[in-house]
Amino acid sequence: MENKILVTGGYGLVGSEFRKSNFIPLSSSEVDLRNKFEVDTMLKTISFDGIIHCAGKVGGVGGNMNHKGEFFYDNIMMNTNIIESARVHGITKLVAFLSTCVFPDKTEYPLIESKIHMGPPHFSNDAYAYAKRMTDIQIRSYKEQYGLNYKSVIPTNIYGPNDNYDIKNGHVIPSLIHKCYLARENKTNFEIWGSGKPLREFIYSRDVAKLTEWVLDNYEENEPIILSTSEEISIKDVVDIIVEIMNYKGNVVWNTEKPEGQYRKPSDNSKIKKYLPDFKFTPLYNGLKETIEYFENNYSIIRK
Repeated sequence: MENKILVTGGYGLVGSEFRKSNFIPLSSSEVDLRNKFEVDTMLKTISFDGIIHCAGKVGGVGGNMNHKGEFFYDNIMMNTNIIESARVHGITKLVAFLSTCVFPDKTEYPLIESKIHMGPPHFSNDAYAYAKRMTDIQIRSYKEQYGLNYKSVIPTNIYGPNDNYDIKNGHVIPSLIHKCYLARENKTNFEIWGSGKPLREFIYSRDVAKLTEWVLDNYEENEPIILSTSEEISIKDVVDIIVEIMNYKGNVVWNTEKPEGQYRKPSDNSKIKKYLPDFKFTPLYNGLKETIEYFENNYSIIRK
């Protein structure tokens, strides 16, 4: 009999990519992970062999800066409750999601797993980052006291079809896709926050799911593990690809009076490459093409 794996945030960007029959998706409408009683009741009622904890309150620069209290409270409660309830109910396998936001604002690059707590995170997303850092602390504490081999992954900027395309609070790629779509349909300028110069690393949601499945069953180290292509690209170059794929013919306008976050935060993926040297990451152009096709074909029902 296959192990039964709970996937929190199971209908979201990454959660929806776990498609094996023994992976059981959970949505926020079914259980409020901020509520310890609801989490305990679920894990008492249904016997799971493992948990992949993807659920979280997430967003881009705007969302993080304007809703710091919500981002801190929702994330720290969800993470704390799911990890503690997993321990109480004897679940021995768990993977929780962190983010590259957890790394210090001022640090030496590339980012490596051991640098998470070496200084404060960037002010634009510090509340979210500190909540996520506490997940690492909780997992390390539980490993030390209870001998539980829980672990966490640090994906770089994830994108993919089943994203939240909210323009104000969404991540950079889905927000850009939606903005470009509206500019094309309404024949208006495509306006973007910042200069386009900042560099980011993007990873396709399907790749993250595949790597996380491997981590759940195989990764044994104490530190989190970075999931990344380690390939940087400027926001401007991302915009150029989106404009090409979406066949937008209007003006692209860069609003340099708006914030744009950290300039760069390159990561070192040597640890995951050491374990999986032959893993093939989805090229950004291919992933964006699939994502944009999904967005346009499902515009009426996508999260936006």
